[in-house]
Amino acid sequence: MNLQLLKAGAALALVVALSGCVSLDERKAPSAPAVVTTVSAQAQQAEATRVAALRAKPQWSFQGRVAINKGRNGGNGRIDWQQQDRRYVVELSAPVTRQSWKLTGDSHHEGGRLEGLDGGPREGEDAQQVLLEATGWDIPVNQLPDWVRGLVADDTGPAEQVERDGDGRPRRVVQMGWQIQYLDWYPAEGDRPVLPRRIEAVNGDAKVRLVVDGWVLGSP
Repeated sequence: MNLQLLKAGAALALVVALSGCVSLDERKAPSAPAVVTTVSAQAQQAEATRVAALRAKPQWSFQGRVAINKGRNGGNGRIDWQQQDRRYVVELSAPVTRQSWKLTGDSHHEGGRLEGLDGGPREGEDAQQVLLEATGWDIPVNQLPDWVRGLVADDTGPAEQVERDGDGRPRRVVQMGWQIQYLDWYPAEGDRPVLPRRIEAVNGDAKVRLVVDGWVLGSP
């Protein structure tokens, strides 16, 4: 069997593992914030404070629901993301089929491991490259820790485009070929700043939709 067939089989297995999962029913979701051409000085300062607060919290996690599509293949599942500094552990699971996979990596490209696919774990120097070689999916997992928190990735050069809403938060970001849209936000609560609730990311025929059910900043 050649490498392309192995990749296709691994990607299909990952999608199948997510089939039959909880739905991302968004029919009751509020309208996405509007893009504005001018952001007030007050909103700019509020956003700068939000960004600084998030950058100062190296440990965080969220749980939610995710839908992944690549061409005509796709599926829904539960997602659990644990972050400690630059290290992340991402788990996807299908409650109905009891299948799951786990990706462990480092945003500084210091090792990656993918578990849950047929043939055993796959390992390499970079989690993004491990995922690409195992499944054929070129997903920028090393930048996602910034993007999922509503931050422009800070280690890949400036974004090609950033559109903002009236509160100064990013509404649409184009970076590394991906278009990330922020469709809904959780309000600030206690010492937790505003964080995304609904995100959609598209790159060609690859699409990821995420609904965050809960955020935790710092130790659980």
